[in-house]
Amino acid sequence: MLRRTFIALTATAALTTSAFADGHSKDIVDTAVEAGTFTTLVAAVQAAGLVDTLKGDGPFTVFAPTDEAFAALPAGTVEGLLEDPEALAAILTYHVVAGKVMSTDLSNNMMATTVNGADVTIMTEGGVMVDGANVVAADIEASNGVIHVIDAVILPAS
Repeated sequence: MLRRTFIALTATAALTTSAFADGHSKDIVDTAVEAGTFTTLVAAVQAAGLVDTLKGDGPFTVFAPTDEAFAALPAGTVEGLLEDPEALAAILTYHVVAGKVMSTDLSNNMMATTVNGADVTIMTEGGVMVDGANVVAADIEASNGVIHVIDAVILPAS
């Protein structure tokens, strides 16, 4: 099972790498824009006023939900969040950890404090998960950090 998961992650990473071909010379925001699979995330970052922060020196680790992850939220959720920049910023900063955390730095049942102050739980048995979201592509380097692509939007406890 672990081998199949590793092979699937490696294949996904290989397919995603071409979308991020010049990612290391671009910051996190520009890398996400160039990928083309994070249009909702980029729009949310803009609406929450976090563009300058994520273009800053960092380093940052971003657990980036895909457009499909946002689409899986209940109807009206994204629209409601776009109208509430404070709530949106709280959710988005829950997807960011200060520092550059590569996949090789992860361990099972690891806790990582997010920029919003709450902790996320990282599991590595049977595939890498962050608060229940699967990491589908890892270690996409940017000039100011790293992006790990996840298949769900993670939400802090209320």
